Amino acid sequence: MKLSQTGMGTTKLNHLDEMYPGQSILLQTGQLVQYGAGLFAYGTVPLLVRRNIEKIIIDTLNQHGCIEVLLPTLQPDTIWKNSGRYDHYVEDGTMLITESNKGTFCLAPTGEEAMLEFAREKLKSYKNLPATYYQIGEKYRNEIRTRGYLLRGKAFPMLDAYSFDLNEETMGISYENVRNAFLSIFKQIGLPVIPIVADNGAMGGKKSEEFMMISSQGEDKILYDEKSKIGLNTEILEKENYQEYLKEEYGITDISTFNEIRTMELGHIFQLGTRYSEMMNGKYINQEGKETYYYMGCYGIGVSRTVAALYEHCVMNDTKWGPCGFVLPESVAPFKVQIVPKMENEEKVKLANELYESLQKENIGAILDDRESVTLGVKMKDAKVLGTPYLVVMGDKQEGEMLEVESMATGERKMMTKEELIQSFLR
Repeated sequence: MKLSQTGMGTTKLNHLDEMYPGQSILLQTGQLVQYGAGLFAYGTVPLLVRRNIEKIIIDTLNQHGCIEVLLPTLQPDTIWKNSGRYDHYVEDGTMLITESNKGTFCLAPTGEEAMLEFAREKLKSYKNLPATYYQIGEKYRNEIRTRGYLLRGKAFPMLDAYSFDLNEETMGISYENVRNAFLSIFKQIGLPVIPIVADNGAMGGKKSEEFMMISSQGEDKILYDEKSKIGLNTEILEKENYQEYLKEEYGITDISTFNEIRTMELGHIFQLGTRYSEMMNGKYINQEGKETYYYMGCYGIGVSRTVAALYEHCVMNDTKWGPCGFVLPESVAPFKVQIVPKMENEEKVKLANELYESLQKENIGAILDDRESVTLGVKMKDAKVLGTPYLVVMGDKQEGEMLEVESMATGERKMMTKEELIQSFLR
């Protein structure tokens, strides 16, 4: 990517949002554009970060035997009336609806109804079970109180998966399978996420866990035991039988060592049982030839929330000025290295272009700061806001074909040839 083609100006960070400095930097540098409360456009870098996160999700779920599908986000109101949730979502203002001469349609806030409609036509026999379907698609919720930019918006990409099983036992196996997949996903992304015991709430069902990142920016308070690495949503303690529930489902008998901390929710998984299949008559034919309700599980990751959490987690802090940019993990950084030549020096510009073209040929993401009339010092400052893990500066101190490669995370610098740099990314 050549910066001259992106329209990016020079970086001037002023009065950053103290609560969410990462996303504030994205907005001030034009990498996010806000169209209204809870509505955002993505620039190239955060969009590609989002796609890399989605690829990790897809690859990992596929490895765990899940099946990708894609459902429409515009849905007839009839499927929501079948489940009994239409009136609730309309009355509380969550669901966005539109009326036409063909009927009333809804912008889906979640996917249980549509996925059950889809699966019912495919999973008609016990021979087809168990099965877990998933999708990554846009969801819409008319949030009255949008908060944290991408953390809570009106339109947002979401991974939602649904397992269909023969009975409670196999539902538990499917649940553990997706749970393990989620832990792997967040580890690959590079976020310190922990599963915590949660209340099923309006979703119903027996058991659920939230995937939380420990963060002072989070809007959730949990109880967390540092030694065992177990967390509890405080809503659990409002259950009348919470002690019995914790012991039976999670083996927790003592919470005296748990302390309150703030966290940011990025995912949630549920064992739904037969609640939705009963409401929507979702059945399969069992081994005795009788109709039997599916046992279902529901699993979600907020993709845009994960993008937001990642940027907040990866903020760089200057000792004098405070938040000044990002260092994205190599696992999700779309551009691995940024090349910054002194544009007044034709030899440096030629060398920079040759390096850029060589990286492009090897399909190694690189940014070339080819902007005219921008000083080398300003370019080096601007390099921080794009999150590239490595920086190559071609100024007066650079000699011959040896490149000084700087790690943006540690500040460590190494002298390398072009070939050595390329090989370091191909390993």
